[in-house]
Amino acid sequence: MNHRKATISRTTGETSIVLSLDLDGSGQASISTGIGFLDHMLTLWARHGLFDLEVQAHGDLHVDEHHTAEDVCICLGRALDQALDERRGIVRTAHSFVPMDEALALVAVDLGGRPYCVVQAEFVTPRLGQLGTDLIFHLLESLAFHGRLNLHAQVLYGRNDHHKVEAIFKALGRALDAATRHDPRQADSVPSTKGVL
Repeated sequence: MNHRKATISRTTGETSIVLSLDLDGSGQASISTGIGFLDHMLTLWARHGLFDLEVQAHGDLHVDEHHTAEDVCICLGRALDQALDERRGIVRTAHSFVPMDEALALVAVDLGGRPYCVVQAEFVTPRLGQLGTDLIFHLLESLAFHGRLNLHAQVLYGRNDHHKVEAIFKALGRALDAATRHDPRQADSVPSTKGVL
């Protein structure tokens, strides 16, 4: 199996981003987006997914965090899609339950190439550090659509919004780790009855 890596560069009138992803890493992360809570979540995602991730992002944070956070997740989705290539031999679907103190999250993914995102969660605080909680839904959507994956995330219960979001990102990392693994029984075949994804 080839080492599965991708580097994505994206420059717009609002942001400049360079992101490198290694699906077969060890959970090392170097993240600098200018949004501390997003850096924290992406670091957790990489650590729990055992992905190596480097992100350097500069954006119009004098306006707000929306464009930078969104474009980082667009790049992350594109890197995931590129690193998976034809997605031959992978497990494809997986899920993970992750507790974080009083909160419990479930994330299920399907890397079958059909982008869709459903998030069931409620947040009571408007912001977590520099990141608006209303953006969490959009960031997961951006990742799912640009990564061409089906992503369902649910917070089953919890009180603390930080813990809820942290459980989601940890569960997402673990679910993607399981789904991207090579299944030796699949050999080099496409994991679909259609023969293509």
